[in-house]
Amino acid sequence: MTADVWLPIPADEIDGLPDGPRYLYWNGGPEYPADPADCAYYVVPYMLGMEVAVRPLAAMRSLRVLQTLSAGVDHVRPGIGGLHPGVRLCNARGVHEASTAELALALILASLRGIPDFVRGQQQEEWRSGFRPALADKSVLIVGYGSIGAAIEDRLVPFECARVARVARSSRTTERGQVHAFTDLSGLLLDADVVVLSTPLTEDTRGMVDADFLAAMKDGALLVNVARGGVVDTKALLAELESGRLHAALDVTDPEPLPAGHPLWHAPGCLISPHAGGPTSAFMPRAKRLLASQLTRFVAGEQLDNVVLTTE
Repeated sequence: MTADVWLPIPADEIDGLPDGPRYLYWNGGPEYPADPADCAYYVVPYMLGMEVAVRPLAAMRSLRVLQTLSAGVDHVRPGIGGLHPGVRLCNARGVHEASTAELALALILASLRGIPDFVRGQQQEEWRSGFRPALADKSVLIVGYGSIGAAIEDRLVPFECARVARVARSSRTTERGQVHAFTDLSGLLLDADVVVLSTPLTEDTRGMVDADFLAAMKDGALLVNVARGGVVDTKALLAELESGRLHAALDVTDPEPLPAGHPLWHAPGCLISPHAGGPTSAFMPRAKRLLASQLTRFVAGEQLDNVVLTTE
């Protein structure tokens, strides 16, 4: 096979790449490594935003595969409409589950046990003792039960939760129990002490966590967002936080990055991390294994993994 493959990681740093393609390094710089028209397989630079991701797409007339290194693909969707039919869009399922699930648990535990307050107390040399909520005996609702949602539940098992409920686009049964459809959300929210968002950002989920969704949550509940900021209506969430009725732990925000002076920074009961779910030491080894596997399949003409859609 003779084809250009654009990689955001130098090819000589990825074990197991198949022979045949011409591997070119591009990680979002102003100069392209070659004519985009000759690129057959484009691996999108990681965490450099939509503008970088879609910049070369319009010129990629030979493109056959568009590969993200993120679980979400919302940052490349604006450029898909101009692609010719038959381009496969693949995500990075299998790369981010462990690290994102770790952070989800860290945010839950830090929020419930009051870790931010402990840090502030240490800075002020104050011994802030007292009773705090525990995760044990709490009811947890996972909204978006894909591979990341399942990984979050895996890590909840040792914490003796009273119940874990699961919601996805459509209902199904898993080894752990029933997965409810989104249409069942309102009833499930009433019983959840912790609501974890791990759903993709789509036209259906944008703004899904609105004033009605939040109003259905029980008093004192914790909302944890490791999905995308756009899933939550920020104004509606701020109203609930400022009233003191709900708490939140947010790895993603809308807008993002959260600008200085934004009221979310100082909203009561709100813990913010800077979209840190994916970029950990676990990322690079898993990303390299995914690319080696996908490109081996591509060169052999085999079915690719993680195909989200095929352009028409």
